[in-house]
This record gives sequence, C-alpha cells and structure tokens, in this order.
Amino acid sequence: MKSMKHLMLAAATAASLLSTALPAAAQANDQFIAIPSYRVGPYGTNGQSYYGGYVDYLNYVNMKDGGINGVKLSWEECETEYNNAKGVECYERMKNKNPVTKGTAINSMATGISYALIDKSAEDKVPLLMMGYGRTDAVDGSVFPYAFPLVTTYQMQVSAIVKFLASKNGGSLAGKKIVFLYHDSAYGKEPIVALQAESSIGKFKLIEIPVAHPGNEQGAQWLRIRQENPDYVIFWGWGVMNQTALKAAQKVGYARDKIIGSWWAGSEEDTIPAGDAAKGYMSATWNVAGKNVPVIADIDKVVYGAGKGNMQDKNKVGSILYNRGVSAAIATVEAVRTAQDKFGKGKVMSGEQVRWGLENLNITNARLQQLGATGLLPEIKTSCENHEGSGMVKIQQWDGSKWVLVSDWIEGNKNLIHPLFKASAAKYAKEKGITPACMK
Repeated sequence: MKSMKHLMLAAATAASLLSTALPAAAQANDQFIAIPSYRVGPYGTNGQSYYGGYVDYLNYVNMKDGGINGVKLSWEECETEYNNAKGVECYERMKNKNPVTKGTAINSMATGISYALIDKSAEDKVPLLMMGYGRTDAVDGSVFPYAFPLVTTYQMQVSAIVKFLASKNGGSLAGKKIVFLYHDSAYGKEPIVALQAESSIGKFKLIEIPVAHPGNEQGAQWLRIRQENPDYVIFWGWGVMNQTALKAAQKVGYARDKIIGSWWAGSEEDTIPAGDAAKGYMSATWNVAGKNVPVIADIDKVVYGAGKGNMQDKNKVGSILYNRGVSAAIATVEAVRTAQDKFGKGKVMSGEQVRWGLENLNITNARLQQLGATGLLPEIKTSCENHEGSGMVKIQQWDGSKWVLVSDWIEGNKNLIHPLFKASAAKYAKEKGITPACMK
C-alpha cells in the first residue's frame, strides 16, 4: 500500500508539472513557437517563473488580441533540465515538426545550449533568441545573422556593474580589489574578457574564482574570499548557487552590500530562501519586478481571471523572473509583428522573415506604453550591426522583503566592450569560413 501511495503521488506530481507546460495546440495557420525550457533540476525553480511569464504573455496575446493581426500563437515546451545535450535533442525534435519551419525564435534561456545551437539554428534558418544571455559577439549580425543576444549582453552588463561600483567610489576603482565569483560554465565565463579589460584600464585588482555546477558547494571559495578581503564581489551565479553564496557570505562575515550579482543572480528565488543572509545584496537587472506594470496586472486579470494561468504558484506573478519571461515574450511577439508589417499582416511568418523582424526591432518607449510595459524593460532598437539593441541595466537591492531600484538605466562602456566582441566575431568568422555580410 505504501508503495502504491508513492506511485500515485509521483504520478500526481508529474501530471501537475505537465499541466504547467501544456502547449497551445499547433495548427497550420498558427505562428508556432518551440520552447526548449527547464522546470525541473537545480535551476528548475528559476525556469518555472521565467517560462511561466513567457507562456502567459503568449496566451494573453491570443486571449486579449486574438493573436498577432489575427494569427494565433501556438507553442510547445521540451524539458532540457539546463543540460546542453538535452537542449540540442529538444531543438532537433521540435524543428522536425512542420509548424517550426514557419518558425519563431528559439529561446532556451541557457548560454551553453545557445552555444550548441548557434550554428544549427543558422543552418536551419530558425532565429536564436538570447534575451540577456548567450554569446556576446553575436551582437555582430554580419557574422551571426540568426542569433540575437537582445537587450544587454553579459559583457555590457559587467561593464555597467563596474561603472556603478566606480560611482560609489568617487568615479574610480583604482587600487581596489574585486573578486569575480562565477558559475564555471559558458555563462559564467562569458564576461571575463570584459572584466579583465575593465581591470586593466580601471587599475583595480581582479581575482577570478570559479564554482563548479550546480554551485551548492562553495565553502572553499568563500574561505578564500575571507582571506582576500576584497572591496567587492561581482557574482555570476544561477539557481541553487545563488542562495548558497549569500548564506556562505554571511557565515564568513562578508557584507552582502558589497556583493553585486548578474541579473540571473537577482530574483526572489535567490533571496527569499536565503532569509536574512540576503538583506543588502545587490544585482543588475534589465526588467523591474511588481504587478504595478499595467501589462502584468492585465495578464493577472485576463489570463488568471479565466483560470488559464501557467504558474502553479500565482504569488510569483510579478516577480523578477516572471516579468523577465513576459519581457522576452514581448520581444518575440514584436519581432513577428515587425515582420508582418513588411511581409504581410495576418500571415504566418517564416523563420527568415522573423529574423528580419528581430534585426529591425524598434521598441520605443511610446510602443512600450501602448503595450502597458512602460519601464518594464528598456527601449530596444536593433540593426545588422547591433543585435543587442540596448546595452542598459539598472541596479536593484534586496531590502529583506522586496527588490528596490538603486539606480537609473546605466550603459556599459561601449567604446571598450564593442571592439572586444567585434574582434571575437571576426575570429569566429575566419575559423568558420564566413564572409561577414548583412542580410537583406
């Protein structure tokens, strides 16, 4: 009987998880969106909020507007567990579904998976959307025509963090000591070249300390930080690694208001489980939290009011990661809308046409206001030369119960960072035999 109860409980749990990921049924005349997501594993809690927001907005557009100029959105999720091989398997499985050939952007929310897909997606003509993650050098659309690291890249983000810290020290970090504590993966390593360049021109000492996946063991790293006694820790964590770091910092007596994380280390999923250890901690962000953003409040009313919300825990609607998922979905939908403006309103757009839409995005503050998303994310204007579109972040601080903004929009040092990714893109083009050129 006990065994039977365990089986029944497991089945119920599986069914519950599955219900959050059920797709809208794909039809031949739908704009289909393949979503390689993760809702289980060490990063699953974060994925649940992000993809919950992403799916809720797609559903909202269908329910509120009847789709994009009458074209309904449909989607399907495939569980990757934040694993690169599984991410590729999901992509291969979903790209063979007929609607994918009429595709919209693939959004894996995983830098390692996006690295693995960057060549495949270009070959298949499926845009690779990397909202706040992925390869920084993919900003160069002449080399990476199908890859879009939208809003702000890791390198511009870390540069903005350095600018913010300098502003707290009379405009200079010269003579300071900064530890870069990072997830030992493509995600964690991505900003290192920019941080080394900042260290060189800013004349501060940089100490790089990696943390092995998934990051729930950091005792040795924090003992070293205590020994080094740096002025600041720039923290590039994800998932369970984040709350572990905050608790470890408290244990060794390192002040949390001297730690500033990336936007993937700055959510309620990171701070609430850490309790008092999180108070004072700061992070970068490219979107705000809260239900006071009109579109978030309207999703709550329209989607959840009809009992069709994607989140099992409705209290997370309006959280940082939920709102970030909504932001990513807004960019996806606006890319399709932009493509329709050129290739035909009321028509399903191909992957090639959506690529054009992503490369010609112009999400102004006026447009954000129309969408009810004023202040939710920065303006985005892309081109072949700039697949990033913004480069801006804000800094937020955890006050013990909520995130509070402590800066306005900050732009990283573009004159320093853009030549770095241009050089990287040129090297990639040479290795792959690509002749850089802008697509029409």
